[in-house]
Amino acid sequence: MFRVKICGITTVEDAQVVAQAGADAIGLNFYPKSPRVIDLDAARAIIEHLPPEIVKVGVFVGSSLTGVRDTFDELGLDAIQLHGDESAEFLAKLDKRPVIRAFRVAEDRLYEMTDYLAVCRRMGSIPRMALADALVPGVFGGTGLLADWKTLRAYPTKHWHPPLILAGGLTPQNVGDAIRIVRPAAVDTAGGVESSPGRKDAAKVRAFVRAAAAAFDLLE
Repeated sequence: MFRVKICGITTVEDAQVVAQAGADAIGLNFYPKSPRVIDLDAARAIIEHLPPEIVKVGVFVGSSLTGVRDTFDELGLDAIQLHGDESAEFLAKLDKRPVIRAFRVAEDRLYEMTDYLAVCRRMGSIPRMALADALVPGVFGGTGLLADWKTLRAYPTKHWHPPLILAGGLTPQNVGDAIRIVRPAAVDTAGGVESSPGRKDAAKVRAFVRAAAAAFDLLE
C-alpha cells in the first residue's frame, strides 16, 4: 500500500507538506484521547487538498464497528488502522475494507502478534498490513519510544503474512538504521517529525522521507 506514512496529520498545511515531501501515506487520527485527534470536517478538508495517490488512513482505537465503517465510507478513506484491542472477529466484520492492524510488541513476545495473525488467517480476515509499535502498558501508541528492533527482525515472511510497517520513535536520524536492521515493508512516524504534538516540522518531514527512501533503495 505504501512505504512511508506520516501519521497524526491535523491541518491542510501539514498534509500538503507531507505530500510535497514525497511520503506515500498520511494518518488521520480519530482517537478522542490523542493529542492529534481531528473531527470529520477537518479530515474531509485535508483529504480534499491531497493528491489522489496519497494513501489516506483512518486511525481508530476502541471505536464501534459502525463508527469505523461509517467514517471510512463517508470520507472515502483508503485504509483503516486499528490501534486498540480490536479482535480478529472485529476485522472480519469490516467486510473486506482494507485494514492495517497495529500491535504493541514487547521484547521476545513477537508470538502475540503472529498468533493473532494466525487467527485472522483462519477467519479469512488477514489485514492488508501489520504495524509494530512500542509497548507501553495502558498507552495505545504515540509514545515516541522505540519498538524492539531485535524482536521484530524475526517477523515471519511466509506468503500469507501481511507486510510489516515499523513504527515507534522513528526520526530522520534513526529511520535509516531501523530499515536496515528490521527490513520492514514500510515505516510510520508522527512525533518524530513534529514541532509540537499535532503540528509537523516541514524540514523534519522532508529529512525523514529522504532518509527512509534512501534506506529502502539499498534493500532492493
